[in-house]
Amino acid sequence: MNATRFSVIAIALAALTAGQAFADAPKTREQVRAELADAQRNGTLIADGETGATFRDLFPGQYPAAAAVAGKSRAEVQAELRDAIARGEVIADGQTGAKANELFPAAYAAVKSPAAKAEVVAQGKTREQVRAELAEAQRNGDLIADGETGATFRQLNPQRYPAHDTVQAKTREQVKQELVEARRKGELDITLN
Repeated sequence: MNATRFSVIAIALAALTAGQAFADAPKTREQVRAELADAQRNGTLIADGETGATFRDLFPGQYPAAAAVAGKSRAEVQAELRDAIARGEVIADGQTGAKANELFPAAYAAVKSPAAKAEVVAQGKTREQVRAELAEAQRNGDLIADGETGATFRQLNPQRYPAHDTVQAKTREQVKQELVEARRKGELDITLN
C-alpha cells in the first residue's frame, strides 16, 4: 500500500512540475527543431546518459571552439567552410572522425602546396609514404572499425576485402616428386600393406 501511495504522489508531483514547465515556455515545433539542430552542430547533446558527457566532451576535435566562431560574420564563416571543403578538411566519416583528405588523399593532393607534400612525420616517413600505407590498409580492411573491440573492417566484413596473400602450397606433382627423390636417397622407408 505504501508503494502505491508513493507512486501516486510521485506521478502527481511530476504532472505538476511538467505543467509549470510547459506553461512558462511554450515552444513551437520549429523552435524545438532549430534548438536540436543547433545542439547537434555544437555537440551539446548528451552522448553518454550515465556520465552526462556531451558529444563535444567526448569528441572535441569534431566541433569548432565556441570562442573561435563568435565574432565572425556569416560571409567569413561561409568562406572558411568553402576553403575547408576544397582542402578536404571536413569530417567525412562520422564514426571514425576521419577527414575527407585522409580518406581520399588523391582527390586533394593538387590543392596542397609542394611544401606540404614534402613534410616528414615524426617516425621518419614522408607524408606520401604514410598516405600509401593508409590507402593500402583501407584496401585490405586493416583499419580499426570498432573502437571498443578493436575489430578491423576485414574481420567485420570479410567478403568485402581480398584474401590475404597465403604461402603457395605444393602441387600434387611436386609432392610426388619429393617422395620419389626421398625414396631414391633412402631417406624414406615406408611400406604400404
